[in-house]
Amino acid sequence: MAKINVRSPYFINHTATNLTSATLEIVIYFGAANTSFGTPQYTLVSTAIGAKVNFEIAELIKDYIDTEFDGAFPSTPVSVTEATTVFVDYRITQTTTSATTVLTPVYAERAFYGYGKFEDGANPQLAVTPLQSNTTILRNNNEVVTIPVDNTLLTKVEWSFNGSVVLTTTPLSNPTIQDQILYTQNLNGGSKIDVDSARVFPTAGASTIINIIKYEKCKYTPLKLIFINKFGAYQEIWMFANSILSMSTTEEKYKSNILTNGTYNTYDPQIKVLTKNGSQTLKLNSDYYPESNNEVFRQLFLSEKVWIDYEGKTLGVNIESKQITYKTSLTDSLINYTIDVSFAFDTINNIR
Repeated sequence: MAKINVRSPYFINHTATNLTSATLEIVIYFGAANTSFGTPQYTLVSTAIGAKVNFEIAELIKDYIDTEFDGAFPSTPVSVTEATTVFVDYRITQTTTSATTVLTPVYAERAFYGYGKFEDGANPQLAVTPLQSNTTILRNNNEVVTIPVDNTLLTKVEWSFNGSVVLTTTPLSNPTIQDQILYTQNLNGGSKIDVDSARVFPTAGASTIINIIKYEKCKYTPLKLIFINKFGAYQEIWMFANSILSMSTTEEKYKSNILTNGTYNTYDPQIKVLTKNGSQTLKLNSDYYPESNNEVFRQLFLSEKVWIDYEGKTLGVNIESKQITYKTSLTDSLINYTIDVSFAFDTINNIR
């Protein structure tokens, strides 16, 4: 079962002897995997060149993943609005110089709101179990730790403290497409369990150990960013150092006629404000992170969807910083990142 990362192109290629054209039908849906071909949302037609056709479908699928994050990581069963995954079925009808043939459909390809890098090549798969790149997590004091994993590729997650396993998470059986990403947490019946590592066991290959470091010395109010990473999963990262809030305003003005009976009042302004609003930005400082988290900051900068936990609310933000310089322990004794974010709404409520 192939994996489609919709922020990168995904190509379906087809070749047949004496092929002249082909039609591709695409069905995109939530829920359980189909066993029969449904009504397609898209029908694409391509003329063959050299008995080959090529279709690119990622952008079409991406339109059907419209995520909302309300401040809590999705728990099973995951709702459609929270999901960053969809199922995709497709069917090719080929036309050759001698016949038109409907081919066997491909069912339940998993599509994620992820992407591959150029170095990953065409149709990047990112077939890993832990759906995050870092193997060290900085945890804010006693906050819950969340690790996204691929439910289909998971055997179990063992949470440990002082070398002893204190909690085990197992995958869901027969998950819907919304539950393909399992957000494992150090919770047992709703109660937090103290942990310092988690070991992710895949269905094949070696396990991955993720170290969890509790950050307790913060003199500032830590702020949590949540973003969709390269694997198409929600991931959190804490900004522990000082944050600075600022606001800029925009306005529309007009020049009014204040003359009445040949005179005017000097306290009545001639140039008046028609509309005025503001936008707020935050300058965030991460404090000191291990070098292994450089990739996390890269993915944060590349993310299209970012939120912040701020003053008791989960709010949408946009990353305004356009450049990141990767820091290493060889050249930077302490690795701190500064990030500018803007709140994704006007200061004065103007939703009509």
